[in-house]
Amino acid sequence: MSDQLTRCRMLFGDEKIQKLQNATVMVVGCGAVGSFATEALARTGIGNIIVIDFDTIEESNINRQLIATNSTLGCKKVDIIRERIADINPNIKVTALDLFFDENTALPVHPNFVIDAIDTIPSKIALYRWCQKNDIPFISSMGAARKTDPTKIKMDKISKTFACPLASRIRKIVRDEHLPDFPVVFSTETPTGEIDTGKSFGSIITVTGTFGLFMANYVIQKIIA
Repeated sequence: MSDQLTRCRMLFGDEKIQKLQNATVMVVGCGAVGSFATEALARTGIGNIIVIDFDTIEESNINRQLIATNSTLGCKKVDIIRERIADINPNIKVTALDLFFDENTALPVHPNFVIDAIDTIPSKIALYRWCQKNDIPFISSMGAARKTDPTKIKMDKISKTFACPLASRIRKIVRDEHLPDFPVVFSTETPTGEIDTGKSFGSIITVTGTFGLFMANYVIQKIIA
């Protein structure tokens, strides 16, 4: 008998599918990277997903975010991603938290894994500390903007990153604060020389989406190991 996970079962078998269905994964940041990571988790059988974001969908998001369409403009990202997951598989338990993650965030949850798809450095560091404090494994996205070549995307420990300005700043903070090493997805591509608006950078779905899929796959493989 066929079901939504038939092709996944053919790869993993029933026992590993059960592990995925029993797992809880938290994705912080539901934009260009996080929306792809979240949907990949949902389509691969993760049974419990926690999504965190404070933002609303804007027209400029449409070029690269799965949840951004003309019909969702102005909507909360966590609301739309919850609806999208329910449409993919209504059996998935989704906890959608409309909040900005910072050093004051206290969450009554303990997921099996965390995916960091946050844009801002202070929030990323706050999430790292929270995961360390609660002994929760995580993987973090470095800079996906100003990149155009998905073949340059790599995964390694933060201590092993190079060529990424965001990773360089994170690496220094991690070293100075004596935080443990952790896996990240980053690009070795030299950032483009586009004009800096001071607020945002250009980005393309082929790169940001690949970042998200890299992280989702890493988490899936860890859960079924």
